[in-house]
Amino acid sequence: MAPKHDGFRDFVLDQLDDLPGLTYRAMFGGYGLYQRDTFFGIIHKGRLYFKTDRITAPRYRDRGVKPFTPTSTQTLKNYYEVPIDVLEAPDDLIRWASEAAER
Repeated sequence: MAPKHDGFRDFVLDQLDDLPGLTYRAMFGGYGLYQRDTFFGIIHKGRLYFKTDRITAPRYRDRGVKPFTPTSTQTLKNYYEVPIDVLEAPDDLIRWASEAAER
């Protein structure tokens, strides 16, 4: 059976085309992004989130983006939404994705 069409997922994967070892799997009602075996990102409801840590999370918060909140009672504070200007610039997005995969 062919995978369901998801325009945003396809856009993100196209933007990350030059990221070595990129794969994705359906999860959370969205998709998990992996670089080789490392889970580093989430595509969920038309938004992209990357894994952060105490060093990188402030950069996301300073841009006014929020952590991943899959339900009204659950927030994953180590995954933050990727700012739109980064999402739209493939070179920047690959750099941020590589950094997230190192976390």
